[in-house]
Amino acid sequence: MNLQRLEYFVAVIDAGSLSRAAAILDMSQPALSRQIALLEEETGHRLLTRHGRGVEPTETGLALLGHARGLFEGVARAKADMLERHKSPHGRLTIGLPPRVAHTMTTDLVQSFRQQFPDASISIAEGLSVPLREWLIAGRIDLAVLFDPPHSPQLTLETLVREDLVLISSHALPARIKLADVGQYELVLPSGPHALRQLLEDAVQPRGVMLRVVAEVDSIQTVLPLVARGVANTVLPVSALKSWPSHLPPHVAQITSPQIRNRFTVAVPKARPATQLTRYGLELLRRLVQQHYGSH
Repeated sequence: MNLQRLEYFVAVIDAGSLSRAAAILDMSQPALSRQIALLEEETGHRLLTRHGRGVEPTETGLALLGHARGLFEGVARAKADMLERHKSPHGRLTIGLPPRVAHTMTTDLVQSFRQQFPDASISIAEGLSVPLREWLIAGRIDLAVLFDPPHSPQLTLETLVREDLVLISSHALPARIKLADVGQYELVLPSGPHALRQLLEDAVQPRGVMLRVVAEVDSIQTVLPLVARGVANTVLPVSALKSWPSHLPPHVAQITSPQIRNRFTVAVPKARPATQLTRYGLELLRRLVQQHYGSH
């Protein structure tokens, strides 16, 4: 289908008459009428109804108008995207990360972003998954890594990695332990709003398992030293062992019956238009999460 004729057709509809459209397009009315006639011949449909005040689209013309506008909008977006790619964009990208993810990924994240966009800036906001989700919806941050977020109509969620939860101790453990037996161990865990705690509680409650929580500490980097000193045990994703603070290795038991796995997701607000910065930030998060956590 001839795009130039589609442009003439849209111009005639917008102007409401062939004469006004011809003046706007700086062409003769007979030449414009000929182009519309050729478009009608090409489509096999009558597209315009002529009357004393000008022209109106037929039902088929309205359908073609919708297609044409969508096509031209896509072309405009493509042109804008290509133009944007010739420039080093300015602006700021704000990414939300849970503390243990920030501890692992921030250096690579900032370095890669600065190499790609030297004229832009990046900001890393640390927080638990619950406040990070609220900040996304409120527009305070552009992207975020979240653990096990609930569905939200305002966010696009993409699961990047799933991790096994394991029982960690400074004392000997069996290689595998049933979830029902985890209740026999004294635990230090994050508090209730923490996504990890909620995931664990959701797994044990239907099975009538009572967790023996002797201390609540939200920072994983603080939980692990307590476990290393023998204060209590903990249940964490297996990747948390990267931060084990003691020269003595931890004892780790795989939780079974059932196995519990968390969801490492990246979240983007649906209402916010994508930019070159956010597109690159999203791809960078995908790559770094796989690099640091994908092997678990």
